Order: sequence, then structure tokens, then C-alpha cells
Amino acid sequence: MRFFIPSLAILTIGLVLALGTYFSSPAAFAARPKSVGASGLAPLYTEEIQHWGPFIQSWASEYALDPNLVATVMQIESCGDPQAGSQSGATGLFQVMPFHFKSGEDPFDPETNARRGLNYLRRSFEKAGGDARLALAGYNGGIGLIQADSATWPVETRRYAAWGAAIYADARQGVAESQTLQDWLGNGGSRLCRQAARRLGLTN
Repeated sequence: MRFFIPSLAILTIGLVLALGTYFSSPAAFAARPKSVGASGLAPLYTEEIQHWGPFIQSWASEYALDPNLVATVMQIESCGDPQAGSQSGATGLFQVMPFHFKSGEDPFDPETNARRGLNYLRRSFEKAGGDARLALAGYNGGIGLIQADSATWPVETRRYAAWGAAIYADARQGVAESQTLQDWLGNGGSRLCRQAARRLGLTN
């Protein structure tokens, strides 16, 4: 026997199924922020990060990550400077170490850098069982640290995880300003952001 289902009912069923899939997917591991900026990110991130908003949204979707977690990592790694580098050899937007790239890849290319960095962040997040603080620690110090006592983490990793977890928690709340982010800026982050602003042409 054939049954006729009105088109409105079909749309309703489809919407329910889609929402069920979304809210059970890894991409929805955290509550959506209560407010977002023009870029779709929480409004607390600096102008340099908001500049990358559409790209962050796309990359986060590709790797099933919360865009605000991706934005948090970019914020404290490079403040959005695609040409950022460190003494340890990390490069680009997500400060990816050389051994993560394939031969011939340009580590400063934003798409390539995001692909390699977010693949590692995704692995770290999965290993951490959805715990953002542990995922951030794994991203900074190596995934092997996730199962170690946090008291044994390097000082840099403990600091990185503390900064990142607090900024990300504020982003999830959708607040307009994060005191932790302001503290990070006051502890050297502003220098990084000034450099990023010059590279991105955001300064007068």
C-alpha cells in the first residue's frame, strides 16, 4: 500500500533527522555560544582572528571541530599571522612543526597549514575524549601528554592549556570580552597581534 505524505511533513521529518544527526555528531561536542560576531565566531576574539572567520568556519566543519576551539588555537599560536614562526621551527597560522608536512608542501600556505594543524588538533581532541583542556595540552606538547599526570607537563604546556581552556570557555559563553584573553595579550600576545595586523593589512 502506498501512503501520501504531504511535502510539509516530509520537510519536518527531514529537519528532525538532520538536527538529530547534528547534535549527536562530534562537531557538536560543545554548546553553541550565546552570541557570535560578524564572522560567526564568539565576539571576544581579536580583529586578526575575526579576519579569518569564514576560513575558520570552513576548516572547523571539515575536521568536525568547534570553530571557537579552532579560533582559540589560532589566537594563542599566531594571532592570525600566516607568516608566524617560532624558535622551535613551528610555522604559520597554527604553528605546525616541520615533520607534519609532506615533501614539497608550503608550511606558510594557510590551507596547507590548517590542514596539518587541525588534523593534529582533531586527533588530540579524540584522544582527550572531548576534554578541551586536554586536547589543547596535546596540541601543544604532544598527544602522549594527554594520559600523563598534568603535574608532569612542561611549564609551557600547562600555561598553554590554562590560557586556551579559559579563553575557549569564555567563547562558549558568547561573552563580548574575555579577561583571560586580555591577560594573554598583556603577557606578550599583543606583540604577536601587532605583527599579524601588519601582515594582514589591518593597520592604518
